[in-house]
Amino acid sequence: MGSVPGSAHPAFGFGAVTIVGGLVGYLKKGSKASLGAGVVCGSLLVGSGLMISGESQYGGHSLAAGTSALMVLGMGQRFLKTGKFMPAGIVATLATVSSAYHVKKALEWRD
Repeated sequence: MGSVPGSAHPAFGFGAVTIVGGLVGYLKKGSKASLGAGVVCGSLLVGSGLMISGESQYGGHSLAAGTSALMVLGMGQRFLKTGKFMPAGIVATLATVSSAYHVKKALEWRD
């Protein structure tokens, strides 16, 4: 694999931030749900970045868009319930941007 295409960077970056955020939630509050969701969603995003870097741009962007959309639903609902911007509001906001970006890129790569 040569250099990583620019369109994979958001998936790798958001994936890493999501994994770290889940770990921080576990270490600070003992939240196993944060750890599990952070590792699963973050790993899916990193995996989508690997797909984008390889030969499956459409599949990778689609996976990243779907994963981000699930994060919008989960964390958006939590933000509306608690009104706390940190962490639910910021994750929902970042996931909204990620989902929109990856939908746009997936449509560009659609066969």
